[in-house]
Amino acid sequence: MLEKGVRAIMKQLEVVLKNKTGLHARPASQFVQEASKYKSDIKLIREKNEYNAKSIVSILSMGAGKGIRFIIQAEGEDEAEAVEALKILVESGFGE
Repeated sequence: MLEKGVRAIMKQLEVVLKNKTGLHARPASQFVQEASKYKSDIKLIREKNEYNAKSIVSILSMGAGKGIRFIIQAEGEDEAEAVEALKILVESGFGE
């Protein structure tokens, strides 16, 4: 049984990188800027590795190129909004 105020569910969604350059410096920066707008703890999960979505160094260390699949996972008061906004950013191809 969960304690009062403790949540068992977090929001997560799998996405695929569509832009031809993947998460290189500019798109990674855009991703971090968007993730940083939210209070929720946001992670990217790729091949069982977790990356902090609010850290440019962490995002760049993913080495994510075009076609790579990863999960956006958020936990916190604005988790649904955060996941949706980041999904839209990825699906837009970061304007490339």
